[in-house]
Amino acid sequence: MDYLNYLRKDKMPHIWCDGCGNGIILKAILRTVHKLGWDKNKIALVSGIGCSGRTPGYVDFNTLHTTHGRALSFSTGIKLANPDMHLIVVSGDGDATAIGGNHFIHAARRNIDLNLIVFNNYIYGMTGGQASPTTPSCKFASTTPYGNPDSPFDISELAKAAGANYVARSTTFHTARMDRYMEQAFQKKGFSVVEVLTMCPTSYGRANKETGATGADMLKYQKQNSISIKKAADMSDEELKDKFVTGVYVDKDEPTYLEKYQDVRDKANK
Repeated sequence: MDYLNYLRKDKMPHIWCDGCGNGIILKAILRTVHKLGWDKNKIALVSGIGCSGRTPGYVDFNTLHTTHGRALSFSTGIKLANPDMHLIVVSGDGDATAIGGNHFIHAARRNIDLNLIVFNNYIYGMTGGQASPTTPSCKFASTTPYGNPDSPFDISELAKAAGANYVARSTTFHTARMDRYMEQAFQKKGFSVVEVLTMCPTSYGRANKETGATGADMLKYQKQNSISIKKAADMSDEELKDKFVTGVYVDKDEPTYLEKYQDVRDKANK
C-alpha cells in the first residue's frame, strides 16, 4: 500500500519526537483502513489533546481535534447523527482516563459503536512529563521525582469491566498483532478499545532508565517484558510485576447503543 494516499502531505514533517511510537500506531491504523477498503470520505478520525491528538492533522479523512478528554463525547454526537460513518477515536492515556475518564467508562457502558485507540505511553508527554493515571507505581515523572505513589489504571481491564464489546492490548513492537487487533476492532459493532503500549523516550524513557532512553531501547524492553494473557493466568502478582500483558481481553456481541436507542424510538412512536 501507499501510505501517502491516506496522508495530508502538506502537514509533513510531523512534530513527534525521534523514537516516539505514535507513528507506528498511525501506520497500523492506515494499514487497517486500507485492508478493509473503507472509503476515506466515510471515516471520521477524532482526537483530544496531547501527543496523540496530532494524529488527525496528518490523515486525509474527516477529522476533528477536540478539547482535552472530550474526543469520545464529540464522537458520540457524530455517530448518532451519521450512523453509517466509521468512527476512529485516538486518545492518550491521560486524555482517555484522567480528564476523559467519565466519557471513557460511559462510552463503554453504553456500548456505542466507536473504535477507540489508546496511545498509552505512561506519561503526559506533550505538557512536561507529568505522571498520568497509567504511570506505574514507583516510576518517575516530572511530578513524581521520588517515585509515583499511586496505583495505575489498567485500561484494558477498565474497558472490560465497563462493558466494551471488544478490548485488546498490544505494544508498538508487536506490529502484526496490533494490525490484527485493529482489524477485529474496526469490524466489531459496539464499543471497541485497542490499547497500544507505546514509547516516549523523551519524557518516560529518560526518567526511567530501565526501559532505555531511546525508542529502539524501549522497543526491546517491550519485546523482553511482554507476555500473553494465557501465560499471565498462571503467573503470580510478583512474577507479573513490570510485565506487559497483551492479547484480546473481550470479544463479544452485545446489542449496541444505536440498536437499543432505535428500539426506544420505535416504542415511542407507536
